[in-house]
Amino acid sequence: MSLHRVSSMSSYEQVVRGSSPARSEHKNMSFNPVGNGKAPAGKDEPVGAFEVSKTKRIFQVAIAVIYCLFAAGIVFGYAAIKPILIQEGVYSQFCERDEVMRIEMGTTCYEQEIRLNFMFTTAAVATNVCALPVGTILDRYGPRISGIIGSILLTIGALLMAFATQLPFDAYIPGYLFLALGGPFVFISSFQLSNTFPQNSGLILALLTGAFDSSSAIFLFYRLIYSASHGSFTPQQFFLVYLVVPIFIVVVQIFVMPANSYKTVGELITQAEERTEEIDSANSDSEDTARWRQHRESVVSETTSLLGKSATKQQTEEEKKKKISGVWGALHGRSALQQIMTPWFIFIALFTVVQMTRINYFVATVRTQYEYMLHSDALAEQVNHFFDVALPVGGVLSIPFIGLVLDNTSTPFTLALLVFVATAIGVLGVLPFLWAAYGNIILFVLYRPLYYTAVSDYAAKVFGFHTFGKVYGLIICLAGLLNFSQSGLDAMTHKVFHRDPLPVNIVLLVIALVVGVVLVGYVYHQSRHLKRDALEEEAEESEDTRIPGAASGA
Repeated sequence: MSLHRVSSMSSYEQVVRGSSPARSEHKNMSFNPVGNGKAPAGKDEPVGAFEVSKTKRIFQVAIAVIYCLFAAGIVFGYAAIKPILIQEGVYSQFCERDEVMRIEMGTTCYEQEIRLNFMFTTAAVATNVCALPVGTILDRYGPRISGIIGSILLTIGALLMAFATQLPFDAYIPGYLFLALGGPFVFISSFQLSNTFPQNSGLILALLTGAFDSSSAIFLFYRLIYSASHGSFTPQQFFLVYLVVPIFIVVVQIFVMPANSYKTVGELITQAEERTEEIDSANSDSEDTARWRQHRESVVSETTSLLGKSATKQQTEEEKKKKISGVWGALHGRSALQQIMTPWFIFIALFTVVQMTRINYFVATVRTQYEYMLHSDALAEQVNHFFDVALPVGGVLSIPFIGLVLDNTSTPFTLALLVFVATAIGVLGVLPFLWAAYGNIILFVLYRPLYYTAVSDYAAKVFGFHTFGKVYGLIICLAGLLNFSQSGLDAMTHKVFHRDPLPVNIVLLVIALVVGVVLVGYVYHQSRHLKRDALEEEAEESEDTRIPGAASGA
């Protein structure tokens, strides 16, 4: 997924109220559902964290991390489960007789490869496209209902995968699709838990994001068990055992997790300020008023304790980050239609489409690519195994680095870093050497979460959160839908270039470099204009302050 790395609901609602997104918004997955920032009619209001015991809040966060670890993004462990599906003969009926020997050795024929990769492509597309409906359901019905829906989808997916060989239709593609759809419902509904401890919201989102990244290792552990058991622990047995996960999610959603989202930092600050004003204006002569005043003071005290810092101090920190970004507010206040007609949207959408296609294409074909380039099935298997481990580990290790980059560097610098690393990955990806393969994978697993988070960060800063759901959602949806081109790339690699991945990789590298350079150049140029306009505005304000009567005297 893409998941991954996106802004939290708390950050969104905070910006709607005129504040900037919290620092923790940088530490999350590449798809983000966003509503209108208000509780829909008929839905209960969010609850303040201080109204729930500290022990229960800690337990809720721990539970969410656990079930995200087992359910949020397991489909991205495709590279680990693909060899098992090949060994089990999935889609081998489409291979020619002379290709059966290759299948027994762990490689695939063209028809089998295309269908297996299409299974992952469909899941990857669905993960991104479903972010918007997930957001709508989350806003209208709350995190509990969203989590339960996710568990139902996971159950359907696991059952289809378990009994795929016995069903009268191809159940692997819809089975994997339902597993993909269940992930966002479970993961995104957990974002609001960052508001359980506002002082540690960044840590909580980092834990949830790390759980999402690590969830791709579930299929890795299954592959290790499968190999150790010499294939006796079949996919059917594994997916039947996996049903424990959605059952667990349903149970904790009903008995442990909150039915409604926790109040955001912005709501807590507003609540504290409003009640402070109420206290100051209250008539203290009445006994009832005194009790009411004592209750309000208690609420303000608990809210302040939760936040850990004054609203003024927090606002100062966020203003500093706005200034560093260089692009904050570029299109704030415009309609979504106006925003998507600008180069700001067009260039980032093109960049996202190309990069997401490259990422998912590599995940789906890492082994077959290196079988050709290294001329060794054994070395390709070795590289594949390294990738299976590095993907979840790299996602976790990159979390603090991502926050450091996005909080302390400008947006043009971040985009330039993305283009540079993506180019380095592309160059290493066409070198037929084992050291280049390892270098490619290391950079790839660190780049992937940075890329997803940087795109959502760009959208938040440039477009603003009033239109974030529509604009960012459109970017991700377009990128997801155009990922179906991966099937065409697979066909081209096998039929036109006779399994040689270099031509496709070189074309993708060149396109990504050109689009990336144009994007960076445009954003850098516009950031200079924004900075100049800001300086001119400050100078005018300073002039008006020094000569307050100048305008009237003239």
